[in-house]
Formats: sequence, C-alpha cells, structure tokens
Amino acid sequence: MSNEKHLLVFGLGYTAGRIAAALSERGWRVDATGSAGNLDFDDQNAVGAAVDSASHILSSVPPDRASGSDPVLERYGDTLNRRWLGYLSSTGVYGDAGGGWVDESTPTVAQTGAGRRNARAEADAAWLDLGACNFRLPGIYGPTRSALDRVRNGKARRIDMPEQVFSRVHVDDIVSGVVAAIERDAPRGAYNLSDDLPASGNAVTEEACRLIGIEPPPLETLEQAKLSEMARGFYAENRRVANGKAKRMLGWEPAYPTFKEGLASLL
Repeated sequence: MSNEKHLLVFGLGYTAGRIAAALSERGWRVDATGSAGNLDFDDQNAVGAAVDSASHILSSVPPDRASGSDPVLERYGDTLNRRWLGYLSSTGVYGDAGGGWVDESTPTVAQTGAGRRNARAEADAAWLDLGACNFRLPGIYGPTRSALDRVRNGKARRIDMPEQVFSRVHVDDIVSGVVAAIERDAPRGAYNLSDDLPASGNAVTEEACRLIGIEPPPLETLEQAKLSEMARGFYAENRRVANGKAKRMLGWEPAYPTFKEGLASLL
C-alpha cells in the first residue's frame, strides 16, 4: 500500500458515487466496482490489486438477499485489514423502536436476534469487527430521488398512520459526513448520519405538494395502498435517529437539518 490517497469503492451507486466524486475533486485516485465503476467485482486479480494499493476502502454493497452474506466480506474480507475501512450501513439495524430515539449505543437486531433486517445488522456487526467506520443511514433523498419526484410522478402516498415517524438524510450530508470522517481519521465505530427532525412520511409529502403547488394525495390505510412487501416492512418500523455522536466526533453538521430545507434546495 502506497502513501497515495487512493479510495476503492465496492458498489458505486447513488450515494457512494457522490462520495467518490467529492474525493476525486480533492485529488484522490478512485477505483470502484459496480455498473458505473472501472472494475469488475468478480475480477479477483484486478480488484485484489486495487485492494493492495488502496489507502481507504468503502463498501456500499448490501447483503445478498438470498443467502444473507456480505459479498464483499465473503470474497475479499481476508485482504481488507491494515487500512481505513468504511461501510454504508442502515439505521434499519436498530429495528422498531416504537417511535423512540435510537443512537449508536442502542442494541441492533443482530444483538437482540429480532427484527426483519438481520442480514444487514449482521453485516454491520462484521464490518465493525474489522475496525470500520459504519455510517448508519436512514431514508436517503436527493436529486432525482425525493418526495418532489414522487409527487410529480403521481407515486406519492399518504398512509393513515399518525404515530409513525422516521428519520432521513440528504445525500450531500452523507457525503460531508463520510469525508469528515476520512479527513479527521475518526475513531472506528458506528455513526448515525441523519437530519435533525424525524417526521412522518405524510409531512414530507405534504411539504413537497406545497412547494409544487398541488393538493396532497388522499389518506389511505395500508390495505388500501396495496404496497409492496418491502414498503409495508418500512411502515412496520417506527423510530427517531439521534445524530449527536457524528456532530461531536466528526465536527459534522447537516447542511439540510430538516426535510424542509432539503426539499427547497431540490426544488
């Protein structure tokens, strides 16, 4: 491994791609697997060479839905030590909190054996065991992926669940949090990157409609909405995500502390 600032990304998707772009603009060399990357994940020689030379490695690859295993750890886990590791995880590892607050000290479903996302929680735990910075992310929104787009496309829904809330984060605030962790060489461990205002999905949809100038969609029950199994699973979890550790340890502040600033910027 050289002293060159070299980031290897496993899974160059929506969020990881923006992180890679931000570091590239700072003069970093970036290699990546994924549809937009320059490496084939299955080319062990090329990926192995990139692993050997990388100073920093970031994975955004979720566990395999069928097996539950983490493809990156399964294929390359034995070669990832001796460098900075980052993993884009999910606040889904906390499971349902009944609307209460969770932070990085809250047991995950991997620890409790409960919840619907054990595979993600177990992958999260495995990356922590390797010494990674795990960035636990709530609902991600940003350009082309927000309530504004759902409203415009006629896909926005309002579900009649008045007590259900969740946290969210603008994709650019994820970028700034991960970059801050890298530049500060932050202690390994979990970091919640979320905004300051957990709120219902209905509130976000209503704000998007207000900004566009149309009436919100009607309230529906879960049964009336005929949501997919994945979407119904989302409504089965209810929690507020605290972000104080990231603020203290990374010197991070979300540029979009609530969905209102975030949606306004996207408009």
